[in-house]
Amino acid sequence: MTLVKSSSGIRGTLGGKVGKGLSPIDIIQFAAGYVFWMKKKHKNKKKFVLILGRDGRVSSVLFQKFLIITFQSLGVDVINIGLSTTPTVGIAVMNEKADGGVMLTASHNPKNWNGLKMFNSYGEFLSEKDFEKLLYIAEKKYFNFSSYKKLGHLFYKENYIHKHIEKILSLPIIDKKIIQKAQLKIVIDGINSTGGIAVPILLKSLGVHVVKMYCDPHGDFVHNPEPIEKNLRKICKKVPDLKANLGISVDPDVDRVVFICENGDFFGEEYTLVSIADYILENQLGPIVSTLSSSHALKDLSIKKGVPYYSTPVGEIHVVKKMKEVHAVVGGEGNGGIIYPKFRYGRDALIGIALFLTQISKLDNIPLSKLKKRYSNYFMSKKKIRFFFHSHEPHEQHKRMDILLKTIKKKYKGKKMDFSDGIKIYFKFNEWIHIRKSNTENIIRIHTESPSRQRADFLSKKIRYEIKKL
Repeated sequence: MTLVKSSSGIRGTLGGKVGKGLSPIDIIQFAAGYVFWMKKKHKNKKKFVLILGRDGRVSSVLFQKFLIITFQSLGVDVINIGLSTTPTVGIAVMNEKADGGVMLTASHNPKNWNGLKMFNSYGEFLSEKDFEKLLYIAEKKYFNFSSYKKLGHLFYKENYIHKHIEKILSLPIIDKKIIQKAQLKIVIDGINSTGGIAVPILLKSLGVHVVKMYCDPHGDFVHNPEPIEKNLRKICKKVPDLKANLGISVDPDVDRVVFICENGDFFGEEYTLVSIADYILENQLGPIVSTLSSSHALKDLSIKKGVPYYSTPVGEIHVVKKMKEVHAVVGGEGNGGIIYPKFRYGRDALIGIALFLTQISKLDNIPLSKLKKRYSNYFMSKKKIRFFFHSHEPHEQHKRMDILLKTIKKKYKGKKMDFSDGIKIYFKFNEWIHIRKSNTENIIRIHTESPSRQRADFLSKKIRYEIKKL
């Protein structure tokens, strides 16, 4: 059983003992901790309102009931928007002027997982500092339940996905008419979660002919839900078979998006951000931000455009923080997460899709295989080491990670290194290795990149062999 607590929220596998996986008791405890963090944050308020949404996971229907009961028992009003996306919850928090929001999802993790993504009153994820306060409150159980006279109320608001999409289409940078004129045919893999609702609505609003795959949001994922090439073989085959212009795949809570070329090639999750940043920079020059694990192709784009590029530790909150500091015009992560600050400071697959379709339509419906050739060509290897942590205890994990980092640092002495998120080692010819503990699973992530596929694979195998010897 696994329970992960990080700046990306709470998530874990279902079943097992309390505190070892994501049980109903854990959900209630973290939800109560969140409410009392919120009440401490806004001490002068007497009445609080929260937005609640869920993805299509089977367990989300049940866990939603625990959250509603907990919030109402703590005197908080709940606006339940039902089946939703993570960015839609953020939009609803802003629209309703709510004090926060919770999305029931485990994002890209498999269907035996679930979790809580928690928002502040700005519709953004909690900062690291605020999240640590929440965990402390939850652990110490510093909360009191309300009397029957002060119980919270429950409200239902439907169609928030429609409101989200309407807001996207109102942006000047989105050209609905030119997309309609392009008469695109697009295959969408909705992984049987809420992307199967939201993406077709968006595409049909843009005049796109939609072919659906796995768009029934019952939560029975037919393949691993992380939108990476090895999990998307069927859509990569279907796009050329149907002579579609492209394919689109999202993760279960719709904050990441990837594209498939007209010939069935994978456009690449790293190039989602690169291509969309290119389009935004055509309209407004300014800084761009991504993470240490993102492709060097984005930095190359910044050099070509003459704008500053900044990298951060992995995680949406780190990217958003830096974007605000430098007044970035676009940012995100190489996993397909797009942040367009003129819309909202948070990853959003729907805004990413609308921006991308505007871009290719303005380029006379350029084939994606041709579009990708406009950018630097890098190859990345993304691997995991699952067996590294023999204990789920945080102090043991930190201890093992420290030993790993010290050993690797000593071995690669003389190389340029970055220690802001694990360790990133730089080599000549824009090659690098990044080793870090995952925010969402008890694993080590190892990313390597090179202009050569063989070199990227070699660097990955080499560093994994060195780690396994420890």
